[in-house]
Parts: sequence; structure tokens; C-alpha cells
Amino acid sequence: MIKRCEWCESTDLMRAYHDTEWGTPLHDEQRHFEFLVLEFMQAGLSWSTILNKRENFRKAFDNFDVNKVANYGSEKVASLLQDAGIIRNRLKIAALINNAGKFLEVQKEFGSFDTYIWHFTDGKVVTNKIESLKGVQVTSDLSDKVSKDMKKRGFKFVGSTTLYAHLQAIGVINDHITSCFRYKELV
Repeated sequence: MIKRCEWCESTDLMRAYHDTEWGTPLHDEQRHFEFLVLEFMQAGLSWSTILNKRENFRKAFDNFDVNKVANYGSEKVASLLQDAGIIRNRLKIAALINNAGKFLEVQKEFGSFDTYIWHFTDGKVVTNKIESLKGVQVTSDLSDKVSKDMKKRGFKFVGSTTLYAHLQAIGVINDHITSCFRYKELV
């Protein structure tokens, strides 16, 4: 029997996400934007809700094409607010467009969003040695620092808790429990 982090055991979709994506160091620009969007869309909701709507998000948000999203106008916003397949929160949709623009600004300044997000750890993974879900943090000094910097740059819905989850998802922080098969693969 494969040992996994307990949080992923509720559905096949959650297990697949855990086994193939969560915590794997990410260096792809389009996927960085996708993961960032999914994290702030999740605020106040369960992660399973977001994963279940992920394909709908991809369709609605032009496959997370940051250049297209940054140029969404009022017609597209009105269409998104009618799309029952996504989270139809006006503030989150406004943040989506805003954050796409800020993402592009970061790419211009740093050469890539990847360079920006990984510079906070000098390109190294922060590996926490957690033995159970009870040991998992929801924020850290690192997520506080990244959140503060992103807010200063004008990003929305990027509080420390959201950023901690994002850093976990993209592999900057390895929070797989030590008995999880992915922990061993990623250290």
C-alpha cells in the first residue's frame, strides 16, 4: 500500500493531484500563472472544489494564457460572471485580470515569474520534516515575505496563507509528510 499525505485520500482526483503535481518543483510560466490563479480562487473554499472545476477554469480563462487574461474587458467579465462552471466571484475575477497584468510586469522585471518566485529561496526547496498533518503550517516567514512583496507590486488575494499554499503547490516548500512516498522522491 502506498503511503500518502492524509489530506489527499478523499478522491481519485485529489490523489492524482498529490501524486503528480503538488510539491513538485515547478518552472513553467503558464503553469505558474495557473497555480497562482487556482490558489486565490480557492480562498474560502475547499481545494477539492477547485480541482473539480479546474478544466472549467482552463476553458474559461483561455488555458491560463496570461497575455489574454491581462486584456480581458467588460464583455469577457460579464461572460465569466455567467459561467456556472467556475467561481463567479466579481472580486476574484477582477483580481484574475489585475494579477495577470502584475504577473507580466514581474516577468518583464525578472525575466520570468519563475526567477522571481524562486529568488526568495535562492532557487532551493525548503524541505520541512513533518510527521503528520498536525505539523503542517499555514503560513511562514517565507510566505509572509512573498505575500508582502506581491502586495507591494499590486497583486490581489495574495495573503500569507494563500501564498503558503501556493509555495507548497509549486514545490518551493516540500510539506509532504516524511512517510509519504512523494517526500522521499522530492528530497
